[in-house]
Amino acid sequence: MRKSFYVSALAPVLLTGCVAEPPTTVTTTTTTQEVTTTGPVTRPVTREVLVTQAPPAVRIESQTVSPGPAYVWTRGYWRWTGAGYEWVAGTWVTRPNPRTVWVEGHWVRKPGGWVWVAGYWR
Repeated sequence: MRKSFYVSALAPVLLTGCVAEPPTTVTTTTTTQEVTTTGPVTRPVTREVLVTQAPPAVRIESQTVSPGPAYVWTRGYWRWTGAGYEWVAGTWVTRPNPRTVWVEGHWVRKPGGWVWVAGYWR
């Protein structure tokens, strides 16, 4: 008798939270268009992705101390993941030769959206 009393008293407490809620469905649609282009000989062949969503404003970053004289700071940028933008933090990179200059990557507005132009050494 005592066992059945405890089981019936504890059953509502033990079964609380066992009811599953229906899943929430979120649908995001982003249109992209891939275009293959060729650039100058000094730059590799790239595939442009036309992103219909404008990139966020560039973040202001703290530039750390250079690890040495052969290093160049490359600023952070917003990278398109196919579903949204993701921040890529700035970093120090080794200059391939003392006379080269780093040309920053940047987003360019084109008809129908935005295209990323990757950074390169000149």
